[in-house]
Amino acid sequence: MSDQENDAAMMDEDQIIMDDENQPSSSLHTLPTRRFYLTRRGKILQSTTERYLRDDLGYGTMLVPSTVTGGKSTETIAGKIVNLVPWTIESVSSLWNVVTSTASSYGNKVRLAVIDTNVLLHHMDVLEYLRASDDDGNNDKDGENKHIAIANAIVIPQTSLEECRHRSLVMYRRATDLIRSSSSGEDGSGGKRKICFIVFADVHHSDTQIKALDNNDAIINDENDARLRKVAWFYGNALYNHLHDRSMDQDAEVVFLSDDVQSRKLALLEQPSDDNVADGVYYKARSMRQHVALLQKEDPTLHLLDMVAQFNSAPDSTNRSVDNASKEIYYSPHIDSSDLSYGLKSNRYYQGTYRSNRDSHTEGYVTIRRGEDRVAVVVKGSDDINRAVDGDVVAIELHSIDRWLGSAEEEQSDKQKGAGKKESDQAGESAKESPEAGIAADTAEPTLKDIDNIAEEVAVDEEGQLRRPTGKVAGIIRRNFHKNYCGSICTIEKVEKKEDNDTPHPHDVIAEKHEREHADGVTSTVVFFPIDNRIPPILLRTTQRDRLVGMRILVSIDSWPADSEYPLGHYVKTLGVTGTKDTETQVLLQEFRIPCEPFPAKVLACLPPADYKIELEPGRLDMRHLPVLSIDPPGCKDIDDALHCIELPNGNWQCGVHIADVTHYVEAGSAIDLEAANRSTSTYLVNKRLDMLPSLLTTDLCSLKGNVDRFAFSVLWEVTPEAEVVDVEFHKSIIHSIAALTYQQAQSLIDKPDKDCRDDIQAGAVKRLAVLARKFRERRIRAGALTLASPEVKFVLDSESLNPTDVQAYTLYEANALVEEFMLLANVTVSKKILRHYPTLSVLRRHPAPNRSMFDGLIQKARTKGVSICIDDSKKLADSLDEAGKKLSDNPYLDKLIRILSTRCMSPAQYFCSGEYQAKDWHHYGLAAPVYTHFTSPIRRYADVCVHRLLAAAIGVAPLPVFLSSKSHLHDLAANMNRRHRAAQLAGRASVQLHTLIFFAGGEEGEGGGAKEEDAYVLDVETSPNSEPSFTVMVPRYGIEGRVRLSHIAAKDDENLIRDPERHRLAYKDAKSGKMKASVAVFDKVRVKIWVRSSRDRKELIVDLLEPRALADPTVLEEKERTTKKKK
Repeated sequence: MSDQENDAAMMDEDQIIMDDENQPSSSLHTLPTRRFYLTRRGKILQSTTERYLRDDLGYGTMLVPSTVTGGKSTETIAGKIVNLVPWTIESVSSLWNVVTSTASSYGNKVRLAVIDTNVLLHHMDVLEYLRASDDDGNNDKDGENKHIAIANAIVIPQTSLEECRHRSLVMYRRATDLIRSSSSGEDGSGGKRKICFIVFADVHHSDTQIKALDNNDAIINDENDARLRKVAWFYGNALYNHLHDRSMDQDAEVVFLSDDVQSRKLALLEQPSDDNVADGVYYKARSMRQHVALLQKEDPTLHLLDMVAQFNSAPDSTNRSVDNASKEIYYSPHIDSSDLSYGLKSNRYYQGTYRSNRDSHTEGYVTIRRGEDRVAVVVKGSDDINRAVDGDVVAIELHSIDRWLGSAEEEQSDKQKGAGKKESDQAGESAKESPEAGIAADTAEPTLKDIDNIAEEVAVDEEGQLRRPTGKVAGIIRRNFHKNYCGSICTIEKVEKKEDNDTPHPHDVIAEKHEREHADGVTSTVVFFPIDNRIPPILLRTTQRDRLVGMRILVSIDSWPADSEYPLGHYVKTLGVTGTKDTETQVLLQEFRIPCEPFPAKVLACLPPADYKIELEPGRLDMRHLPVLSIDPPGCKDIDDALHCIELPNGNWQCGVHIADVTHYVEAGSAIDLEAANRSTSTYLVNKRLDMLPSLLTTDLCSLKGNVDRFAFSVLWEVTPEAEVVDVEFHKSIIHSIAALTYQQAQSLIDKPDKDCRDDIQAGAVKRLAVLARKFRERRIRAGALTLASPEVKFVLDSESLNPTDVQAYTLYEANALVEEFMLLANVTVSKKILRHYPTLSVLRRHPAPNRSMFDGLIQKARTKGVSICIDDSKKLADSLDEAGKKLSDNPYLDKLIRILSTRCMSPAQYFCSGEYQAKDWHHYGLAAPVYTHFTSPIRRYADVCVHRLLAAAIGVAPLPVFLSSKSHLHDLAANMNRRHRAAQLAGRASVQLHTLIFFAGGEEGEGGGAKEEDAYVLDVETSPNSEPSFTVMVPRYGIEGRVRLSHIAAKDDENLIRDPERHRLAYKDAKSGKMKASVAVFDKVRVKIWVRSSRDRKELIVDLLEPRALADPTVLEEKERTTKKKK
């Protein structure tokens, strides 16, 4: 229940009490509180506050389902939305009945827990843990009779709830969800209650007030702690008297759970000793770890100790390599809050959010404001990052200008990586040095300037010299410890000593240093390595180390003290066995934060009824007479777009693009709209699709399927047969698609002879569309639009297991280009329309021109093949790529390869609000379009939904929603859309990578391909002195990119190895004759073997060289010969 709802309920009850004089048992009075403050000028001020106290609040309040309509809150129970109303526990007998009616496994003992604020903030995973009565330690069961693991009932005082809300909204929402979950605790047949959370209004309860503290220096926090202890005493005293008066033989234990050591000590001192009470006290005070340890002694199958948060580096341990008596301090202390506040005001420190680089937790940046500008400050190395974690709000102190980075210094520092670094820094770079191959990237990582218009360089002198500012984290303003991270633990293997030249994996080195057993004999510290390289390793204290080895688990960070090299965390949940398809799919969804939960009831309530019929409405243009058809991939169910093309009486043609009218069903500001805005995009994995909208809209009402009526938003052009646009119109419409064609079916119509198409309506329409598309495309290319390429492949999946059985290249038809051209035309046309009406509020898409430095490497490599690449503008780049294709005509794949590499030299396009950028920055470089937007896929992209609303307002058929009139809101929308769009792309690529591993490993059930030998092309050659000889290859057949390491060749002292940086070449000569035995240069064709190497906690895709044989590893060749003999 929200605070407003609580307040409303409280006011209603107050009104009843004050108006009804016939209630002598109820009274209302006030408690004044006076405080004195000393100002900076030395004046003493008095502040008086009055608090309303009541004696009719009983023993707390619970939310219960009500059959009465108009309840204050709602919850979904058994799939239905029900009203929830507060129910006050008026007597101790009622309290006893509530507590004892809870399903439990504590035998004859009844436990009631009163929780402190720090428990809500740090131990929410423990509170949320529900245990089945027949639980064997595995919380994955779906047993119906689950109960809270730590007590029969939990009391959440109002003081704790309000403090939690003030300090963390995320945890406050989780706490209120727990309170609501108590409402669905009845089993439906009068049986045991499963979950029992009681909210106690201690602030207004007359029996839980405290005397003013005698200490003049007492702060509000001390008074809150004292009131919480009074609540625990209130419940303890009430339950003891209830049991004593009735001579009941049951044992009731009230526990005050707090991680505050001083508060627990005061709890024992403040209670009057009573010999008649167990242990002489009415309630017991324990830390969460003490309480859970006690529960696990009572029931060894309860593996709950792993979920308890850590706040120190566990001095009660026996470490293999660390002397606990003299702890090392790894980091400088953070500045305290008062000094930080003063420093922020005086501009000594700057506030911002720390963001780690995607491939390393030891490098990142903080975006700060300097005047009107936003600047990214580089933070490098563990010392400067100073325990900040991705997403933390920090205070940063800038370094002196002489320590700022310029391009030359930055390049030099990149070459010298690893020198003088901590172990934690080296671990952060281990991902970069991994030999694992993977799916080739499509584009470069977007820059901060591209993403959010943030400057990465600032002028430092009058001449305008640009440098990248650097800084150090001085303090943490707000932690981002509320996320769960996926990964695996790494433990020390008891194996024989490896060969001297066998370098241990960085994970093994860290595990060797930090893994230890604790003195309690139950727990041990292990090292957890997140899959997300932005997060450092995390030290876990666990009771089930052996059970977690080889599993993917979720972990949450608790703290990061200065005497711990890595953050401390706790176990949350086991996802499954490492390497299995289902588990790794869960992992990638978690890693990229892809929303994958079922749509909540309030969203489904926004959908039309099951018997909804689509009929012509006033204001819609009836276009059901037109030969509209769609062209999509085979099996497509979310059909966004359809096309038509007819001849007009004047000899011109009318062509139309019809887009699903999603906004007809998704009302602005509704629950379904907010959910779509949050998800922002559909995510496509190899074996599943995660929709932005519920399936009723995605695959039915909004999908422009064949032979049914559908609502659409249509763009109609009158064009000449030479593709000159004469006029354009925009209409909300109703259409009737005559066919849902696949690309292959549409291509067969394009290729059909004209003489056979005279009476074929579908063929005539497709052929006219194809004619126009060719001319539109030719015109775009003349204007400078780029023709780029992608190394995409598709999997053939087993119909039952959905495991990959084959990998195939995408086949592109002219029909693909046909659809693409008309979608581009519609997007450009709509962008111009909305921009004319809303020049500062339009949602557009920009593609910045690439930085020349991003192309330098490709330009140099292309020269080795006699190819010149010019990037002065998109037209010159397109012309130079076409010229390269002619020169490389003897090997067509090299032309495609250079286009793939050109795509990677560019940042991806970004959504933005037109009012945030100057008109010259709206340009879309790849399409050579001055303005561009997304209009054609509203089923799967929220940006298109926004554009539909802008266009509807522009043509006067609907008002513009209020939130689309706010540039700040549009900025937040665009930022979320960019973030979600990028995450969906990365998740899709990770899914392809996962299925590639399964395929080359032979499949989960043996149906995969296993190791393969294939042709590959060299993309890059490592020619740096003293580096390990290696080169990167692209395997066209599978879209794989990987590093081929020639580790059998000594890097430093082999005089026969020739490195040629100018020609991007490695060569090897014969030691006796001095003649060249073999060489590998950029763009050379080689033969490689692709296979999967498995270890105890990871699988890696490895690429080994087979040809040229003179450079190949002899052991790899010997393995190939053995395999060949076996096959024969």
